[in-house]
Parts: sequence; structure tokens; C-alpha cells
Amino acid sequence: MTEFVFAPPAPVGVPVRGSNASFPVRRVYCVGRNYAAHAREMGSDPDREPPFFFCKPSDAVSYVADNSEGTFPYPPGSSNVHYEIELVVAIGTGGKNIAAADAHKHIYGYAVGLDMTRRDLQNDMKKQGR
Repeated sequence: MTEFVFAPPAPVGVPVRGSNASFPVRRVYCVGRNYAAHAREMGSDPDREPPFFFCKPSDAVSYVADNSEGTFPYPPGSSNVHYEIELVVAIGTGGKNIAAADAHKHIYGYAVGLDMTRRDLQNDMKKQGR
């Protein structure tokens, strides 16, 4: 057994509708600049700049049960936080070099997510070329 110097975070999971099981969340992969209209809104040219990929930690997931209201602590140091509704694709089977025609075989299911972005900090980073 491994002894940790401090307690690691608890695993993150979200309930699976129609089941008593939870889906384990290990990583959250995100795609940016994939919607042309939003890319234009944010000052990019979607015809020239391809989408980019980034990750968020699993503990960024905050499950909100049906017919209930979640809370979002407004982050200190921000004055402009945007929300975006997202299609969440839960990957159930891993793989490598997966053909586009076979990608659907790796999907466990779908969900709706709400992405919160500190737009003021994001814009400051863009100005710095980051």
C-alpha cells in the first residue's frame, strides 16, 4: 500500500441516468475555436485558424442534480465571467489512431455541460500572446 504525504482528492464521478452507477471522470478534454460564429465573436478568423485542444482537471466538474440549482462561486480577481452550454461526450472505450468511422464505438454517452470561462483573464493572456 502506498502512503501519501497528504490525502489525494476523491475520485470524481457523475451519476448515470437510469442506473445506480456513476461515470468516473478522469480527464476533461476541451475543444476551443470549433464554432465559427463564436470564433468570430471572440476576434478570430475560423477560416484561417484551426480549433485547438486543452484540458481541464476532473475536479472542475460540478454535478447538479435534475430539478435543482447549482452554485458557482464567482472567482475573485475576475470581472467578466462567461458561460457557454456544451455538448459533453463521455468516452467509454479508449483507443489510439481511431478511424473517424469507428469513433462512435468509443462513446459511452452524452450529457449537457455548462462551461464557465474567466473571459477577462483569457483576453489579457491573448494580448500577451499566450
